[in-house]
Amino acid sequence: QVQLVESGGGLVQAGGSLRLSCAASGRIIVPYNMGWFRQAPGKEREFVAAISWTGSRTVYADSVKGRFTISRDNAKNTAVLQTTSLKPEDTAVYVCAGERGIALHTTLSTYEDWGRGTQVTVSS
Repeated sequence: QVQLVESGGGLVQAGGSLRLSCAASGRIIVPYNMGWFRQAPGKEREFVAAISWTGSRTVYADSVKGRFTISRDNAKNTAVLQTTSLKPEDTAVYVCAGERGIALHTTLSTYEDWGRGTQVTVSS
């Protein structure tokens, strides 16, 4: 069982930045990819970004490409989502997720482990 705990959310003005972190603990079986999803009120959870176990591959949703950057530090078992140029429509609960395997996915169903999320609110 892997536990994922997010941190770094908060309230920021449009155009601002936030650094979201996800700390993983427990029995991590490699390769272990990590991803970020988000869920806004009244909307379905959607993919944001994912990174492979080695960090050599990343994938982003079109809506955040060029503004968000995902990275990881396997020595610390952490994944980071650096957000910049935030927009009000980025307001959501951001949730960290993990999946075992080599292939990197953008779909919710392939991720086995989930955190509880951290709130990001962007004011206009």
